[in-house]
Amino acid sequence: MSEQKATRARRIRSARAAIRHGNVAPRKGGRTLLSWIGAGLAVVMVATASIAGIAFWDISRSAKEGVALANDQRIPDIGAIEGGVNFLLVGSDSREGTDPNVFDADPGSVLNDVNILLHISADHTNATVVSIPRDMVVHYANCPDGGGGWSGPINGTLNEGGLPCVVLTVEELTGLSIPFAAMIQFNGVIEMANAIGGVEVCVAEPIEDEYTQTFLDAGMHTLSGLQALQFLRTRHGVGDGSDLGRISNQQVFLSSLVRKLKSAQTLTNPVALFGLAKAAISNMTLSNSLNNIDTMMSIAMALKDIPLENVVFVQYPSSTGGTGIYAGKVQPNQAEADALFAALLADQPIALSGTTGNGSVVDPDAAAKAAAQAEAEAKAAAKAAKKATATPTPTATPSATSAPAETPAPVEVAVLPENVNGQTANDYTCSAGRTLDQQ
Repeated sequence: MSEQKATRARRIRSARAAIRHGNVAPRKGGRTLLSWIGAGLAVVMVATASIAGIAFWDISRSAKEGVALANDQRIPDIGAIEGGVNFLLVGSDSREGTDPNVFDADPGSVLNDVNILLHISADHTNATVVSIPRDMVVHYANCPDGGGGWSGPINGTLNEGGLPCVVLTVEELTGLSIPFAAMIQFNGVIEMANAIGGVEVCVAEPIEDEYTQTFLDAGMHTLSGLQALQFLRTRHGVGDGSDLGRISNQQVFLSSLVRKLKSAQTLTNPVALFGLAKAAISNMTLSNSLNNIDTMMSIAMALKDIPLENVVFVQYPSSTGGTGIYAGKVQPNQAEADALFAALLADQPIALSGTTGNGSVVDPDAAAKAAAQAEAEAKAAAKAAKKATATPTPTATPSATSAPAETPAPVEVAVLPENVNGQTANDYTCSAGRTLDQQ
């Protein structure tokens, strides 16, 4: 059996086992979160905004000691948001506010070059992050402020009618209702990458891209600031030079990002959280529904306990083709897309049976790295458990006549076709680099 097929088999078995035992209410714990998932161009985040909410909420509590009144009431804990969540992160190619000596010329338009949809299941046991190729031809929804109603590459919807138009178009494309959305630009990606302290990525073969000035030798690299943005933007330097290859390369970054955020060292560091919050608030445009600390906190709480193997990054099922004016553009693979979104609409967890995509390959040191990650998480969990037992929370004593708790029925995992690419946050991958001689 080839290494990729063996990896696919392990991935499906792991997903089935995890979900089979995971259909329970989310565990209670401290106010840490695994919320910076979404993100694309940035990447950066599945919901970066949630981190901002938690940081400012904690900061506001300790800003200054007030005067205690006789009828003071304790601020209640904010729990996980009820039910499922659909959140869209849009990465804009706008050059507004950027250094003209660093970036290429302003294209004169505002395109949504990154479109990342986050779906959190209603029981908060799994999350799916769908990357929609920027060149994929879709039907534009009728935009709230006019425009739309025709077809073209999806990255034109932001220029057509702003963030609301992008959201409506993705809703029409997927069948999902999307109440939360955010937009980030180049400078925002740079600041977010700096705030997290960089993300370590594995490069299998050298990456050389003169368009984005991305030049990385094979090996491990910790990317922050402009270098992180260049890595996320590179297309010519990875895979086959296509937008689809770029997505799988971005997922190398995103999966590593999630693993870093999952570590207790990152999520319990007040300085790091404040830096993320400041960067997010200063560099993102949020929908009104998301521009609320309680809402951001609630979304974060829904994400924080999802295990890495249940966070799935998937490319929107598509392939390059088309005819006429759309020749060479990315086209949806409708049957596979229908299977993916039918599963999400039914709130089924998904498992991948395909490869990571041509922009990435399996990390040859994946087993050792996974073992180290598991050990680190076990130590963090033990530390958190020890802290929790030091200040136990009173619990109600069950009645002698109480009925035994029912064992939840196993949840069926929707296994996607082999031509749907992606990976989980627990899969260790490396960028499949492309040199100038290969371009």
